[in-house]
Formats: sequence, structure tokens, C-alpha cells
Amino acid sequence: MILLKPPLLLLLLLILISSAAATPISQQFKEAPKFYNAADCPHTDTTSGVHVAMTLDATYIRGSMAAILSVLQHSSCPQNIIFHFITSASSNTSLLHTTISTSFPYLNFQIYPFNDSFVAGLISTSIRSALDCPLNYARSYLADILPPHVKKVVYLDSDLILVDDIATLAATPIQNDTVLAAPEYCNANFTFYFTPTFWSNPSLSLTFSNRKACYFNTGVMVIDLQRWRAGDYTTKIEEWMELQKRMRIYELGSLPPFLLVFAGKIAPVDHRWNQHGLGGDNFRGLCRDLHPGPVSLLHWSGKGKPWVRLDAERPCPLDALWAPYDLLKPPFSFDS
Repeated sequence: MILLKPPLLLLLLLILISSAAATPISQQFKEAPKFYNAADCPHTDTTSGVHVAMTLDATYIRGSMAAILSVLQHSSCPQNIIFHFITSASSNTSLLHTTISTSFPYLNFQIYPFNDSFVAGLISTSIRSALDCPLNYARSYLADILPPHVKKVVYLDSDLILVDDIATLAATPIQNDTVLAAPEYCNANFTFYFTPTFWSNPSLSLTFSNRKACYFNTGVMVIDLQRWRAGDYTTKIEEWMELQKRMRIYELGSLPPFLLVFAGKIAPVDHRWNQHGLGGDNFRGLCRDLHPGPVSLLHWSGKGKPWVRLDAERPCPLDALWAPYDLLKPPFSFDS
């Protein structure tokens, strides 16, 4: 048995703690092609162009890389796209930056650490543990995280791909009395997203009176950050989260507070821009088909992710549409 002297033991403990603090990126990715603007693309600077916000972490990095590639590949003005990546303050930001810049050397992007410790205390457990990650709530704080000169942003989840020009989505008109735009789904059972406690309380259920409240998926949104800041909508979302801690009025993570604040008061977007639910339900992750109609964006929201199912050799049919955007290097090609 080897006995360690106190200083050496302390050093060993510090090494173990630091190595566990951030999830490493165990995957390596290929370099993507460089994409150029079409001849008629306008000149832009940091205040113009298309601003895209995404969260970034080691767990979903493979999905993020595919999403970035799909955005650039289908854009007519890819050099006018500015990416804003939000990552947990405990993440290895330097490694994430290197991973992105190695695969996309010409990408215009910034990484912003999100101090998720203060939101962690507001999070209630939901039906799927992945939904409880504090980084899922970063979309509620974009107006605070991104620089003031960013006035409008397209928010995208990491488990999707675009097959159309993101500039079309970014140009969605947002009327003066609204803050964000997203595809609405008014045939969904809206009552499902809130508990009987919510609906049986008149002061709560009246929240949706005088507005046609429909479900929308927060994985694809166009947000007017100026109006968000002016209306202090982050505080409005936090107030519902605080109530949830006391009364349990919903079950589904970061989505219901958005519905409570915005449902029935958003600018509509064509359904083609969020063919969501391709990851299946939150319990079993069963395969699903596309909704009827044209497709501009495929979204694997739900439990099943295409890269996981492909690796397990149990893919759903639509996972074949995600595979061409996968930049993962095969293991045998890793450098020593």
C-alpha cells in the first residue's frame, strides 16, 4: 500500500476535481467545406446580417455541428451569418471554441458563457431528466447574454437541420405588438401542457383568456430582442418558474413558461420551418413521420436523437436525412 504525503494527496484531489468539472469532447470532427456568398448578397457588418443563437455543450456537440453545416450549406449568403453560441460557465469553452473553429475555420461566431447557477434554483424536475439541464433555459436569457447591438436573432436547437435558406426564416415579420415568431400548432391539446392544479385555479387559468393560445415549439424561434428587453420578458418567465416551484403547474421543463407568457401573442411562421417531434415522444422515442406539407427544417425534438440511433444501428427512416450533415470522423481516422 502506497501512502501519499498530504501535499501530494491534495494535488491529486485537485486534478481529479478539475478533470470532472467539464465534460470532455471525446469525438473528433471533419472540416466542413467553405461556403461563399452569392454575387447579389448585401454587404453586412456585426449589426446586420442574420444572427443565429444556439446552445453548445459536449453532450450535443455532434448535433450542433450538423445543424451549423446545414445552415451554411443551404444559405445563399452564408458569409453574412453570425453565430452566437451559449455554453455553460462550467464547460471547457476553449475546447468548444477549438472544435467549432477547426471544422468551420471561416465561421463568424462568438461563445458566451452562461452562468446557469442562478437559474438552477428555479428549475423543477420534469418528465425527462435531459429537459432539466440549466442550459435548456438559456433561451430565456438571450436578451441579457447577447450584445445590445444584436436586435433580432433566430434561435435554433441543436437537434435539427435546415434544408432551406435561413435568411427567409430570419425575415419573418414581427408585428409591433409581438416579441417573437414561431410555427403554431393549434390542433394540439393545449391543456396537456399544464397540470390540473393550474386549470382548476381560476386566477391561473384566466391567463389565457382573450387570446387564442396555441402550442409552439421553442426550438425554432425568431426573437425581437429589442422588444424583449423593453418588456423585461425574462422576468415574466422567471415569475412563472417561481410559481411552479411552489404549486407544480406544469411538467415539461422550459417550454410551459414560454407558453404562459407568449402563447396566442406570437407572429405566425409556416409549419415547414419546424417539422418537429422526429425524436419521438418523451418516454419511448418512437419513430415518427413528417407532418403533411413542405419541409424547410427537420427537428428531432423528443427523446430519440438521430446520431444515437444511427450509432446503435437502430435508426428511424428519417434519420437518413440527418446523416449527410454528420461531420463526425470515424474512430479509425482519429489522429494519435
